[in-house]
Amino acid sequence: MTLVRISDDALALACGADDVAAAFVAAGCTVERVSSWGMHWLEPLVEIDGIGYGPVGVADVGPILNDDAQLLCIGRIEDYPFIAKQQRFTFARAGKTRPLSLEDYAANGGWQGLAKARELGSVATIAQVTESGLRGRGGAGFPAGIKWTTVANAAADQKYVVCNADEGDSATFADRMVMEGDPFMLIEGMAIAALAVGASRGYVYIRSEYPHAIAKMEAAVRASAHLVAPFVLEVRVGAGAYVCGEETSLLNSIEGKRGEVRAKPPLPALEGLFGKPTVVNNVLTLAAVPWIMANGAAAYASVGFGRSKGTMPIQIAGNVKYGGLFEVGFGVTLGELVMTVGGGTASGRPVRAVQVGGPLGAYHPPADFHLPFDYEAFAAADGLIGHAGLTVFDDTADMSSQARFAMNFCAVESCGKCTPCRIGSTRGVELIDRIRARAGRAADKVETLPQMHNALKAERSLGDEITLLEDLCETMKFGSLCALGGFTPYPVLSALRHWPEDFGAPADREAAE
Repeated sequence: MTLVRISDDALALACGADDVAAAFVAAGCTVERVSSWGMHWLEPLVEIDGIGYGPVGVADVGPILNDDAQLLCIGRIEDYPFIAKQQRFTFARAGKTRPLSLEDYAANGGWQGLAKARELGSVATIAQVTESGLRGRGGAGFPAGIKWTTVANAAADQKYVVCNADEGDSATFADRMVMEGDPFMLIEGMAIAALAVGASRGYVYIRSEYPHAIAKMEAAVRASAHLVAPFVLEVRVGAGAYVCGEETSLLNSIEGKRGEVRAKPPLPALEGLFGKPTVVNNVLTLAAVPWIMANGAAAYASVGFGRSKGTMPIQIAGNVKYGGLFEVGFGVTLGELVMTVGGGTASGRPVRAVQVGGPLGAYHPPADFHLPFDYEAFAAADGLIGHAGLTVFDDTADMSSQARFAMNFCAVESCGKCTPCRIGSTRGVELIDRIRARAGRAADKVETLPQMHNALKAERSLGDEITLLEDLCETMKFGSLCALGGFTPYPVLSALRHWPEDFGAPADREAAE
């Protein structure tokens, strides 16, 4: 009987994988539902004896079984260029194992990292994570070993490990793929963290928009409870607030409070969940730990670029020919990711911009394609890699519209705790609307008051409005309590800097001034 492997990943399901699987069963085949390889443009992707076919529809089942589907055949999946070029540490099992099979997980390297951590003990385990150079994959890039050391050294009767799985950025899906495709890996990483810092309880905080991930994680937690004991793990579901991706808002949400940013200090590592020392790490950060423990810190640190060690699961989306997940060592250039791996735009038109790092990331023109994918390199270019999501735009994109979207996104998602974010984003939308309409604005009654010494008394020109937008972005960037308001200026200012003509300003604005 022919064994057919088809992903049960949410994206594959959305593309009709269940119907394709049912058609193979009806044809007398045995169907195994496995994790996704991450080649999203080929879903539903079907594997038979290592050979891949995709994208497959119900009508293609007969031709595939009759060896008459050459146009859909991509050859051996592991040899396909998109897969062969990768360095898969975190996603080493992707496409190969059944997500909720403890047998598959153990047979493919699972639990080796936890066993090694138990053998080494807390201090040596933290040393391994520190020496690996692992940095937070949620966006901040903070060294994981330093955070773990802080929690381990804190005196408390109770400590926690919290996994931030509130993956709300545009063009990001790696966290979802881990939870849906390899949930035991995340559980193993959390158990290692708990052992290292002395925590007895943990929480996985998942956004409500991920029903398949929630179901998989809840089932995996139940199935593996005896393997990670005495560590106790629980899944908590968010209510859809983007700001709960910020660690202190997330902690408030778990505690049953309003999802609102806390002022720092104190840091969560000292006073976190329920006022106790807490490790808060992203899914990809924790998922990297089992590989590090099983293979050694030196092996992990040998891959990467500069201070950015190891691999990064990069998510390629937007107007791109080959969208999907591409895990590779830091240092690959932005141009290679977009043009070689991603194949350029799906529309066939020239690339105009690539947003890196989600809705709060900067827009980069093709002139930035030389940038190595590295925390410091992007920071030096007034950008950030964030959660490593790439959104590609072709030359029909209106960048002033994209800048407005960023400000409006911030206005809608702001928790309201701080004035620069709450008020600044709303004023920013109004300001960009006036700029896009090429309309100035007369001074209002408040601005004309004699005590308003710094307010412009005359009608603002387009140039004045653009200068005001830049000033507003500076206030938000340095005055906001968290990254929501603090990072919103990145897409706005980058759009203004690289495409001033979309705002009605001269293309060489600095020279014009």
